[in-house]
Amino acid sequence: MGTMDHKFDRSSLGAFLRTRRTALQPEDVGLRRGQRRRAPGLRREEVAELCTMSADYFARLERGDGPQPSEQMVAAIARGLRLTPDERDHLFLLAGYRAARRDLRLQHVSPGLMRVMDGLADTTAQVMGPLGETLLQTPSAVALLGEQTQYTGDARSATYRWFTDPAARERYHPERHDDTSRTNAALLRAAVTRDGPGSPAADLADALLRTSVEFARLWERHEVGLRWSETKRFVHPQVGQLDLYCQLLLEPDQGQSLLIFTATPGTESHEKLALLTVLGTDQFAADTQ
Repeated sequence: MGTMDHKFDRSSLGAFLRTRRTALQPEDVGLRRGQRRRAPGLRREEVAELCTMSADYFARLERGDGPQPSEQMVAAIARGLRLTPDERDHLFLLAGYRAARRDLRLQHVSPGLMRVMDGLADTTAQVMGPLGETLLQTPSAVALLGEQTQYTGDARSATYRWFTDPAARERYHPERHDDTSRTNAALLRAAVTRDGPGSPAADLADALLRTSVEFARLWERHEVGLRWSETKRFVHPQVGQLDLYCQLLLEPDQGQSLLIFTATPGTESHEKLALLTVLGTDQFAADTQ
């Protein structure tokens, strides 16, 4: 699927990127407009930062004289420019790929969710894929749960890591581990039933049956209908125990969900979460210097 099976159309790609960039307003991506902005839309440097690439490289793509971007790079541009799924697929065709690879399609966060996340920069929040893949985290969420977007293969799924990597459980209070295991297995069973044999959910279940005795034991119970608790108890290496509420908002089209963690004002957990937000923002600022 990753082969160059379509014509790389440099000039059309450049024109498409330019129109999408000039259509994006600073407010669309959580930036301030400022006084000195004369040209419409975002600056190339701003878009390059959103796409995590150099401004020079983005400028060359826009001018139509850059090298063919990799599929991962195209996916990063689609996310940075807040493209809809149709616009994302169009971008892949222009870049010389017949269609976005399935795994890259699943990683694409919808513009609506991206806009919500832009407005939640100071909140503990993350966007999850249909099988528990962490697609996007605010700095505060990274401070609370650790960086979760860098995994590849089966390990991209939080469910897979829960049963195969002891480190995945370190920040969750031990008293909740059994319930979390049961809920993970029940939700995956519901996904396998819904999506059928040969689906990513079925492949994930097969991989877990081969690697985790605990998962295999729970799978035999055929439990369904379990839900995540709205309250979660975390154990953080720097601030200790936190009791947080977890709000789950679903994006029905792509099976993505937005998790927002909050604490009751006036509690110790609220103070600790505020501290993590500061820590996360400071670390984020240091990383982007």
